[in-house]
Amino acid sequence: MFDLFSWSHILIMLVVALVVVGPKDLPRLMNMAGKWAGKARAMASEFRKSFDEMARESELAELRKEIEDLKKNNPVSDIADSVTGLQAEIDSSVAAVSTSAEAAPVSGPVSGNAEPRSGEFEVTSSAPSQTAPQSVPQSVPQTASENSPS
Repeated sequence: MFDLFSWSHILIMLVVALVVVGPKDLPRLMNMAGKWAGKARAMASEFRKSFDEMARESELAELRKEIEDLKKNNPVSDIADSVTGLQAEIDSSVAAVSTSAEAAPVSGPVSGNAEPRSGEFEVTSSAPSQTAPQSVPQSVPQTASENSPS
């Protein structure tokens, strides 16, 4: 508390105050000095509190600025925006292809002949053709009688 004064300096000041002011008014002088010291401490603590509050506010402002910068320069949001743009392009391409496929007329044979040649036939059914399976499924067990020639 008394960094500038040592105990010997304080003792000398008290002796001088006792001689100058007198023993009768010394308690009143000490009371007034104590009140001034209390006011000085209150002002110092008020100043410290306001300074700490300003420091906190500036730190919060810096944090808010950093958060806003991160929101603006977020690489994840850039990727999400590009994916959304690509999705919109794909959707528009699919829509264009589907509308052009619906609007295209169904044409005849590709060779340019209007009538099929002999031995050829034209498939008019829209049902898919069914073909026989190429191989026997692996799960079907074969017996010895099926493998031997008769």
